[in-house]
Amino acid sequence: MIVVMKIGSPEAEITRISEELKSRGLTPEKIVGKHKVVIGLVGETAALDPLQIQEVSPWIEQVLRVEQPFKRASLTFRHGQASEVVVETPNGEVYFGEHHPIVVIAGPCSVENEQMIVETAQRVKAAGAKLLRGGAYKPRTSPYAFQGHGESALGLLAAAREATGLGIVTEVMDTADLDKIAEVADVVQIGARNMQNFSLLKKVGAQPKPVLLKRGMSATIEEWLMAAEYILAAGNPNVILCERGIRAFDRQYARNTLDLAVVPVLRSLTHLPIMIDPSHGTGKAEYVPAMSLAAIAAGCDSLMIEVHPNPAKALSDGPQSLPPERFDRLMQELAVIGKAVGRWAQPPVALAH
Repeated sequence: MIVVMKIGSPEAEITRISEELKSRGLTPEKIVGKHKVVIGLVGETAALDPLQIQEVSPWIEQVLRVEQPFKRASLTFRHGQASEVVVETPNGEVYFGEHHPIVVIAGPCSVENEQMIVETAQRVKAAGAKLLRGGAYKPRTSPYAFQGHGESALGLLAAAREATGLGIVTEVMDTADLDKIAEVADVVQIGARNMQNFSLLKKVGAQPKPVLLKRGMSATIEEWLMAAEYILAAGNPNVILCERGIRAFDRQYARNTLDLAVVPVLRSLTHLPIMIDPSHGTGKAEYVPAMSLAAIAAGCDSLMIEVHPNPAKALSDGPQSLPPERFDRLMQELAVIGKAVGRWAQPPVALAH
């Protein structure tokens, strides 16, 4: 349920109403929009009569029920207004959201050594990426496959961050590792295999770093949004949804089915920013450019693209990784579509000497 306040409602009245609703066993959450303030109500609201809530104050414009099971993640909860997630990086703040330029995150599937990760970070930054992705801990289907260097790789990511100023995105697999990962990561990633690891979702929801939540490989949209709800309910409002492909029928030609239809669907359901991962979504580097272009045209807010200096020798996911020179060209191609839809940041104008 949400309470929509009239334009110009006094702050003291908003506070009084919140206290009144709290006394009824509800949890009010103030949401400041462009023109109005909305009070979101979480708790047992099924038996509440909206007309009774309306009578609490003449400053209340209307009271609406949130019909979806995902309350905080619902677009209705924010009265139809998209939210933004701000990531603090050494190079400044990076904004994710419908009303901001497309953010490109790039880097290797896993961190292999310092030279490799620093070199890759420098190349993707030069091409226009705002954050560096790189796995320290890697969940793999086979127990014999390379599973990342673990804690030592976090130090290598920190070195790349120091060298380039890029923000770091890396995955957490276990609650025991969260604190040390959060010390290095600017965005904590929950991978597809952990989308419904509810104890982990609660834990990342209780810490302040933004969370990148990947869709499970067989998850419905509602299950995905309910996973986001766990993070939001634990107190962290900074969640980015990432579509990375769902299990395909025909895996001979593509690793997954990249569900680009999810972009307009999510836009109608949730206020959270939307990211597309065409690398995992297709599993083949030659398909990544086309799906990246299509994702921007569909209306996504961000892209996550795997880049490796030598994909043929990558320890994980080499076939879906772009070499740096192809990533350079792709960023130029993406700029064409991004500018056409009004979602591409203009490069800074060089000062005359």
